[in-house]
Amino acid sequence: MSHLHLSGQEITFPPDEIIVSKTDTKGLITYTNSTFCKVSGYTEKELLGQPHNIIRHAAMPRCVFKLVWDYVQTGREMFGYLLNKTKDNDYYWVLAHITPSYDKDHTIIGYHSNRRVTDQKIVNGIISPLYAKLLEIEQSPSNRKDGMMLGYQHLLEILETKGMDYDEFILSL
Repeated sequence: MSHLHLSGQEITFPPDEIIVSKTDTKGLITYTNSTFCKVSGYTEKELLGQPHNIIRHAAMPRCVFKLVWDYVQTGREMFGYLLNKTKDNDYYWVLAHITPSYDKDHTIIGYHSNRRVTDQKIVNGIISPLYAKLLEIEQSPSNRKDGMMLGYQHLLEILETKGMDYDEFILSL
């Protein structure tokens, strides 16, 4: 079973702390809490107005982010395991809960994410091998978009084999 090969040190944070951020509909950061700043190594000033993918780790399959956007842009909440990078190129795993934010007319005006520390047994035993395979698939064609779609299709096939959708898969872990 293959695992993600990560450089740098893993950063952890206490289970009673939650990383919180908010973005606009384009994914630009509009709010961060102190835990986000502490764990990521960025100051609030450095984060505000930046694309949320400033913390996207290169070993994170792009097809997972396609799934995130598919969910939240259609008004659904999403839970997922995400690998992030710090300002110093270290890394940290989170279990993210991402939800749309609405105005009074029920129009999506942004997104809100709460992220908790992960269970390392789940990350090491299930998520890391899955993401390593998805990354391998994504990198096979020369076209990045084609690769992302191949990874996405593979993820859907895995879920179909398990007889569950993505939500059921995450909740089963």
